[in-house]
Amino acid sequence: MVKLNKKRGLFLGVCASLIILAGCGNNEDTADKASSSVASSEVASSVAESTEVVTTASISNDPADVVAGLSADGTWIYAITDDVVVPEDIIVSGTFYDKNDESGDIYRKLALYSQDEDHKVTAEFTLEAPTMIVESPNFKIQNGTFVGDVVVKAEGFQLADSKVEGNVTFDSQELMDSAVLDAGTVTGETTVAK
Repeated sequence: MVKLNKKRGLFLGVCASLIILAGCGNNEDTADKASSSVASSEVASSVAESTEVVTTASISNDPADVVAGLSADGTWIYAITDDVVVPEDIIVSGTFYDKNDESGDIYRKLALYSQDEDHKVTAEFTLEAPTMIVESPNFKIQNGTFVGDVVVKAEGFQLADSKVEGNVTFDSQELMDSAVLDAGTVTGETTVAK
């Protein structure tokens, strides 16, 4: 019971923080702020909870934050709550663990969607950049669309109900063999670099 109350307290604190941060936006109108706040809360509530660890996604629609959040100094899960255009290449680097639990699997996720408390996807978003260079192992793009080319330099790349509008190029046949693309769509070519 104490663990459950601790978790609930942590979760409510995170949700309150997200709502406060959503209210500190720039010149968006009130409806946009409310929508953003709800979407942020939905994403935060959608982040998996284990019996020992409660974590939240790093959430931002600012292009610079997206680049930083997917860098080696970023987080194991990154989410956007609206369409985002990043003018520079995105480098997904670093080794991360599912729910930040180092005793768990190596895993990293880009969430291009929001969902409700029942984990039903309520909206999908588009992230656009010239190129996404994937150096993090077991990196998954979940739902939504990435517009641009993807260069994969690490094992275990995955598409899960997501789409890449561009080419996906693997540095080696072994990396391509370790990828899981059949749960997603690639509109361009999927090749091994020569």
